[in-house]
Amino acid sequence: MDSVDIEVLRTAEAWRKQGRRVALGTIVKTWGSAPRPVGAMVAIRDDGQVVGSVSGGCVEDDLIDKVKARVVAATRPELVTYGVTNEEATRWGLPCGGTLQLVLEPLTDHSRIAELLDRISQQQLVKRRLEMGSGRATLEPGRWQDVLEFDGKLLSAVHGPRWRLVLIGAGQLTRYLAEMAHMLDYHVSVIDPREEYANGWDLAGVPLNRGMPDDVVRELNLDGHSAIVALTHDPKLDDLALMEALKSAAFYVGAIGSKKNNDARRERLREFDVSAEEIARLRGPVGLYIGSKTPPEIAVAILAEMTAVRHGVSEPTWAAKPERRFDPSACEVKTTT
Repeated sequence: MDSVDIEVLRTAEAWRKQGRRVALGTIVKTWGSAPRPVGAMVAIRDDGQVVGSVSGGCVEDDLIDKVKARVVAATRPELVTYGVTNEEATRWGLPCGGTLQLVLEPLTDHSRIAELLDRISQQQLVKRRLEMGSGRATLEPGRWQDVLEFDGKLLSAVHGPRWRLVLIGAGQLTRYLAEMAHMLDYHVSVIDPREEYANGWDLAGVPLNRGMPDDVVRELNLDGHSAIVALTHDPKLDDLALMEALKSAAFYVGAIGSKKNNDARRERLREFDVSAEEIARLRGPVGLYIGSKTPPEIAVAILAEMTAVRHGVSEPTWAAKPERRFDPSACEVKTTT
């Protein structure tokens, strides 16, 4: 769930507490070139005010009219479909052939949005189940692997941070990276055993672990929804943590530092029985090459590269860095007789 949809929930619950009638819409299925993904949300107030988007604007206009007139979702959740034919797709402003289905539900105390928001604020991953017949919702702990499911009677959606970002080091760059990552749906945690850095860490919502990075990373059981970036410039902390991360299923493993420093790091990693294939996964220098100089710019470059990797987008040629391939044979000591 991204930060935009969390804001939809916050606004919708605030309207409801003000005594307004509110309908919450969630995309449950798309066909063709639908403009917004499954899980995207919109909230519509009884006077037509809207927050969020499920189509970019055109479908929302019709939804607003229906909500104001109490034509849909007046007393219980309903399934609404747009763009079944090319003619309707054109009418609703959807790409040719695009179709979307969304569940529109009237918010009540039984919707449990306030409790959901409270859990999300504690960085919890929450699965919300909505009964279409009664409009009642239940909440339970979510899992990284959970996805939105809808069978016509029950809507099960996952809310909260869907991705994990582990940062080694609690320096200045870490603060910018952590704050920006929160906006991109990451649960962020920091590892730093150094007293001089740990004592000054006070970023709300980002826990700091004082353990040794390699031990903590091993205990985290990093999966395909996890990313880790080493930021201390201290091999004693970065290298051992990276060794564990490169052997994990983490989708992104990066390290700060120049190409020269990262080449030296790759050499050190060989001594820890890390395979050439695992070492090749290391993204160092970390981030897209966009001429970053300041900590905020470097944070942007790192998150841009992480986003590209998440979505399977190749690195653009204009942001290409020196080749990362690691050739073990180039490091072998040759002797002559």
